[in-house]
Amino acid sequence: MKPTIPFHKPFTNQDELTAVDRVMSSGILRGDGPTSRELQSILCKDLPCKHLFFTTSCTHALEMAIMYLELNPGDEVIIPSFTFVSTANAIVIHGGVPVYADILPGTLNMDPDDVQKKITTRTRAVIPVHYAGVAADVNAIRTIIGSRNILIIEDAAQGVDATFDGKALGTLGDIGCFSFHDTKNITCGEGGAFITNLDEIARKAEIIREKGTNRSAFLRGEVDKYTWINKGSSFIQSDILAGILMAQWKKRHQIKQLRKSAWQSYYELLKKFEKTGHITLPVIPDNCESNYHIFFINTVNVDHRDALLSKLKESGIGASFHYVPLHSSPYGRQLSNDVINLPQTDYLSNSLIRLPLYPALESEHPDFAQRVEHVLTNFFN
Repeated sequence: MKPTIPFHKPFTNQDELTAVDRVMSSGILRGDGPTSRELQSILCKDLPCKHLFFTTSCTHALEMAIMYLELNPGDEVIIPSFTFVSTANAIVIHGGVPVYADILPGTLNMDPDDVQKKITTRTRAVIPVHYAGVAADVNAIRTIIGSRNILIIEDAAQGVDATFDGKALGTLGDIGCFSFHDTKNITCGEGGAFITNLDEIARKAEIIREKGTNRSAFLRGEVDKYTWINKGSSFIQSDILAGILMAQWKKRHQIKQLRKSAWQSYYELLKKFEKTGHITLPVIPDNCESNYHIFFINTVNVDHRDALLSKLKESGIGASFHYVPLHSSPYGRQLSNDVINLPQTDYLSNSLIRLPLYPALESEHPDFAQRVEHVLTNFFN
């Protein structure tokens, strides 16, 4: 029996341990310390962006974005149903209504045409999710929004170090939200970031992030004391995690190149199964540079998906499905009695398989793609 190929492994070594030791030795472990400020400056330059605030998760960055909106009862935010629960939770927790848009085959990103159908006078924001490190079409969404007062909030949890028309994901809309969770390409275990190029949003965001106080202004010497001035919470990431993240950020080019090599190996060996109509492969549009976060395939139906997934696991390949669409989830059905018709979301989510993908995959399992190819060959024969 060949060794099991895990679905994911973070890419870490002594660099991260050294980074933690450096922070611990500094004696400053809280958030927004010198390590956080140094890394904040680096990311603002590298992306580039005007304002970036580290958070304890992408979930909290999304909550900050929704808190900025100050939703009223009945206000709507358009999101894909094919996304992680955090996208919807941020809306529901703060009194809004998630409205679900369908997705496109190939990228599994939000369908701008369906977004257009879902916009109403109650729409306050649209949240495109950049699935698998490939950009949703933010330009098309912005054109649809036009002059209406509707914000674009990017859920770029999977989009760190990917671009659209040469611009970093997370910097395309009014607000961007990053994840540095253990499962992401660049990780500090748990962490995130809130990004904006708009001064007005940044001023309010730093108050929300600092528990509703003007402490940040106090630390800059702009006020003689700080106090409670608005709603907020504790969303600040510690300097220990910032140290790990800095070590990871310095390796981002290596991480992306290793993931790209593995991604392309899958694509080259599996495209023959697409030609025979057994599966479809992911698409990276010409104006997108992926970060190769996920390699997925879609089968013809859920029965094929489940059977093939079982065969892959029996062969020691740590493949997995992905999201249960939010509109069909137990809580999603509680929130709305309406019949929600999202045909592409239903089909693509029920037929999707994610294959193992991480930086050390090729070095640890040189035959990883051939093993997947062998399982598919036997299955479809």
